[in-house]
Amino acid sequence: MRSVRITGTGQLLELQRQLRRAGRENIRASMQRRIRRAAEPLRDDLQDAIRGLDIRSRGRGTGKRGGPSPTTRPLRATIAAAIRISVRTSAGSAGARVWVDRSLLPRDIADSGLLKQINEGRVRHPVFANRSRWAQQNATPLWWDNTVRRGLPRMEREVTRVLDDIQRRIG
Repeated sequence: MRSVRITGTGQLLELQRQLRRAGRENIRASMQRRIRRAAEPLRDDLQDAIRGLDIRSRGRGTGKRGGPSPTTRPLRATIAAAIRISVRTSAGSAGARVWVDRSLLPRDIADSGLLKQINEGRVRHPVFANRSRWAQQNATPLWWDNTVRRGLPRMEREVTRVLDDIQRRIG
């Protein structure tokens, strides 16, 4: 699973230089706020997609033991809460980025490759941390990629509109 970046690097950097020369810090802050707002619908769509993602297993066979989950944290809500937006105007990484902040995830989720597995549609994990017994669960594949594919054009249009508006204001 990759982060999503909207960059108009050349146009954005030139606009930032013009704003600095003009000394218009409030326009610069407004531009960053508006670019962040342009990314919010995509972030919200991604959060909704993971919260509503159907993750299923074949279930236990007859005679198999089972029990409650050893953790009380809701997996999908935890991942949804870690989806973030960042807006940068520096030379190397100008633009908006929607990403999963792994530092907000529990260590076992962040380090396990689980996010990639969920996006691929197949989650394989040990049963109750017993590494000699494994289970497989299936999810709708490419939930991240498909949501990004649907939301990216809207975000790109809005960022372009914001940059054009700011250029007209300082022009």
